[in-house]
Amino acid sequence: MPAVGARIGYDVTAGGAFYFHPVDAVLNGTCTNPNVVVFGEPGTGKSSTVVAAMLRMMPFGVKTLISGDVKGEYTPVLKALGATPIVLGPGSPARVNALDLGPLTARWDTWTARRQRSELTWILGRWVQLLTALAEAQGYAATVTDEAVLAAVLRRAVGAADANTRLRPITIPDVHRALADPPDELWRESRFADRRQFLDHLRPITDALNNLVSGPLAGMFDAATNVELDWDAPAQSMDLSRLDSRGDKAVAVALTCLGSWSAIATDLQDDGEIRIVVRDEVWRQMRLGVRALMSFDSELRLSRKHKIIQIALVHKPADFLTVGDAGSQAASIARDMLSLFSTRVLFGQTTRVATELGDALSLAEKERLAISGWANHRRGRALWKTENQTGRKVQTVLSAVERRHFDTNIQLRSTYRNSRRETSRNSGAADVASGSIGARDNQSVET
Repeated sequence: MPAVGARIGYDVTAGGAFYFHPVDAVLNGTCTNPNVVVFGEPGTGKSSTVVAAMLRMMPFGVKTLISGDVKGEYTPVLKALGATPIVLGPGSPARVNALDLGPLTARWDTWTARRQRSELTWILGRWVQLLTALAEAQGYAATVTDEAVLAAVLRRAVGAADANTRLRPITIPDVHRALADPPDELWRESRFADRRQFLDHLRPITDALNNLVSGPLAGMFDAATNVELDWDAPAQSMDLSRLDSRGDKAVAVALTCLGSWSAIATDLQDDGEIRIVVRDEVWRQMRLGVRALMSFDSELRLSRKHKIIQIALVHKPADFLTVGDAGSQAASIARDMLSLFSTRVLFGQTTRVATELGDALSLAEKERLAISGWANHRRGRALWKTENQTGRKVQTVLSAVERRHFDTNIQLRSTYRNSRRETSRNSGAADVASGSIGARDNQSVET
């Protein structure tokens, strides 16, 4: 690889420094897309390597958005950079409207009528995809009719159907109200025989959207956005660690909402800058259903057009290969998604998982052995493989400052130290008590 971009560490085989710049790799023909997938079990060093790449790309003008920090691991790094993470969840006043028009509102008046129609059609399509994905997460698979009605509701809600010169802001509750209490024009335009038929047919998706408004994520994505992304900051983060107690599904729905919201926000920003978008724990989103998969898939396919480097962190190939039933649409999309990551970073795995990775990514035998053997012997070791090139054995190198801020075991370490101190105090007290009792016993015997 050319000496361009972030210096990650050193190539163990060649002995020289190893550099990372996926956009340059696309431009020189090494890769077909700038997306990166990172495989690795917890504790192998994948998070610290991603943060190192993120920080070391900053001198080249590349900024980063962590689109859903599930464990709060990136918060120390953000604070060290002088940035304030946006914390979502119980007890936080922060709100992100999943149907936020964002930069679209500010630029609307400057566009021609043709550009307005094009941009609005695009964003409404993304919203329909998001809403049907959220409905599917509640156990309902949306129909083509549902999609058509949602598109009509959204178009009417933003004012596009009224030929307004300004767009109206909308939220998920607005969509829910339109479905639960539709105006006569809506059910007639949607070709229902009467209002009752409309309500009966749309009841499942109406109830599914209502669960988002009144369920464990109530208040997070169903009100006007009251936070603002700082596009001048070197890095930004959406911290979801407070949602951990709400369960995997709540976190997955939040990741889907944030993924759609941040994708629209970054795409519409269009300031000519290259950005990294870190997608942590993507296996949660991939388990929500085919609509959530399609949403993630479309974001990966558009990354090159919108100058986005998508970095997805996963544990093992099963996160992609066991989605949906065999032969289903979900399984097909998930398997094909691997081809949308030109760069694969493979940290240490068991022999079984290394074999699965080898089959999924067409790895040579020596590459499989590197993952199951060499990479497991030291934290930060990984096989970096770029499409048709032979994988490189790379050791990530962190400075003392980086190690201090990248410590993903800080909470575990703190709990362990506290428990040791408590054990030590209890042990000391027990020894003292034991000594006192013994002294009294001896004294009584002597007496």
